[in-house]
Amino acid sequence: MPGTKPPFRADHVGSLLRPAALRDARERRARGEISQEALTDIEDREIKALIAKQEAVGLHSITDGEFRRASWQTDFLQALDGIETFLGDRKIKFTGGPQPKQWVSRVKEKLGRYSGHPQIAQWKFVDDHTRQTAKVTIPSPSALHFRQGRAAVPEAIYPDMSDFYRDLGGLYAKVVRGFADAGCRYLQLDEVNLAYLCDPALREHVKARGDDPDTLPLVYAGMINAAISDIPTDMTISMHLCRGNFRSTFVATGGYETVAEILFNTINVHGYFMEYDTERAGGFEPLRFLPKGKTVVLGLVTSKTGQLESRDTLLRRIEEAAKHAPLDQLCLSPQCGFASTEEGNTLADEEQWAKLRMIVEIADEVWGSR
Repeated sequence: MPGTKPPFRADHVGSLLRPAALRDARERRARGEISQEALTDIEDREIKALIAKQEAVGLHSITDGEFRRASWQTDFLQALDGIETFLGDRKIKFTGGPQPKQWVSRVKEKLGRYSGHPQIAQWKFVDDHTRQTAKVTIPSPSALHFRQGRAAVPEAIYPDMSDFYRDLGGLYAKVVRGFADAGCRYLQLDEVNLAYLCDPALREHVKARGDDPDTLPLVYAGMINAAISDIPTDMTISMHLCRGNFRSTFVATGGYETVAEILFNTINVHGYFMEYDTERAGGFEPLRFLPKGKTVVLGLVTSKTGQLESRDTLLRRIEEAAKHAPLDQLCLSPQCGFASTEEGNTLADEEQWAKLRMIVEIADEVWGSR
């Protein structure tokens, strides 16, 4: 039941703006001016302060803001056994503004070996310092494939792509089970690529490189289901969908209709954080596919600008969404994180907290107890 366990009526995607002290420390570490131990001490201090802020605004899901990461996906992928990461050419570009560095991840050996993952200990730090539910976010398995396609999977290692998809799903299952064994009960898969596959231009891009945009959603669904196939019965898995988020820019446009049925009725997650802050995400009609027992977290509050949304507008949009899915199966959040990369979106820290505070207040107004 939403409100008593994750996703919560007032929730958030995960990443938060980095404070100046942390940005400065990471830059000094990159220049070799401080040790890794010194950086970790600063990260620990800033994350403890961040946890207290999240609790103070009334959030029940608590993250480390991804303060130990440069990117929502690269840090996780490069720590997987069998994966290598390097700077390469950006094949899928953000609309307007500067482009982020393109860190390319690719397979360097057969997947399956698992020697642990450093982000499990990072989650444990949050859990040790909060009275609420510690949440972790990791990129969905599709993050290793979608940007580069076959170029991310050397044919000499995987002649048959179905073997790669099987092995990647199996490796993810070991990582997810590692979080579960450490005590994690709220894990989110950041799955931007299903939303990208709703954009006609990106579907053509996928076709041009030899992939089938109609088949990929089912392939990705299979990997996600494999990744979460060995979780405890009391563990919640959510999925976040968006259309790109770097310094307040975006990549894709298009409603969820293309993937809605697969999203809600093939993929076995418990909840969906869905971008809905602009018309680029389309209407609420795809929510009609939401089955009983699952939750949609409406991303109605934008993380891309500092302007605070109108409370009346948010209430009206929740009411509109409830015409297509039961209100009791809905929650509220920002449409994405505030800092998918360490650069962060173009809004002020106090504007970020004002948005989160308003989300809590509106959730209390609409649903009562969170």
